[in-house]
Amino acid sequence: MTEQVAKPVAVVTGAGGDIGMAIAAKLSETHTIAAVDIDMTALEGAVDNLENHGAHIAAIQCDLTKQADLERLSKEAARLGEVTTLVNNAGAAAALTLHQMTAKTLSKDLTLNLEAALNCFKTFEQPLIACGAGNVINIASVNGLSVYGHPAYSAAKAGLIQATRSIAVEYGRYGIRSNAIAPGTIKTQAWKTRQAANPDVFAEALAWYPLKTLPEPDDIAAAVSFLVSPAARCITGICLPVDSGLTAGSPSLARTFTQSSDFDGC
Repeated sequence: MTEQVAKPVAVVTGAGGDIGMAIAAKLSETHTIAAVDIDMTALEGAVDNLENHGAHIAAIQCDLTKQADLERLSKEAARLGEVTTLVNNAGAAAALTLHQMTAKTLSKDLTLNLEAALNCFKTFEQPLIACGAGNVINIASVNGLSVYGHPAYSAAKAGLIQATRSIAVEYGRYGIRSNAIAPGTIKTQAWKTRQAANPDVFAEALAWYPLKTLPEPDDIAAAVSFLVSPAARCITGICLPVDSGLTAGSPSLARTFTQSSDFDGC
């Protein structure tokens, strides 16, 4: 009888949301999943679904902005096995503009989108070092690469991209690889809420995308799976946009600046 080898553990934060669920589902093919979220109702629904499809996964409620919760998370994840992968996916945006930003919303954006991710990394620092080939994947945003509104959130995501590079440089000697992914417009709950107010919001967004298609949560999950795989063994310190070309440029802007009909219909 062949002895079954225990799967390494991947910690996925924000696992109760659309992108987090997709990441957990994809990584469950190769990992035991510590699925983390503050919203236990959403999290349990996602975990039950994955368990029904054969995934080895545990739901762990955690407020990532509280140190006591992070310490408890570390212990609960360790019970599942050897932690080799951390996916910092949890995030949310508060103020839409600088005009609307207050000290309270600024703190909220920075705390969840940057400080929590770095504190989560420090929480799992030792097991990631100990495994000899740890992976950190930070889910950033195209907002961290250019201006698309939500300025404090964007500043936090830009900081997260820089933190990704810092981890890659400082912890590479331990075999840890650290990479970021910058999703474009994805039909998450936040965007569905905007669609309820403006049914044309996705059509309007597509005007700025060269590929004329929007990425899905599964596209982000596929990128995560690749970056933690042996195929990416020499890739570290990068930010990979999964954005259908949004950050490459806009055909509408190119048409305006060149006045060339070659961009018509792009």
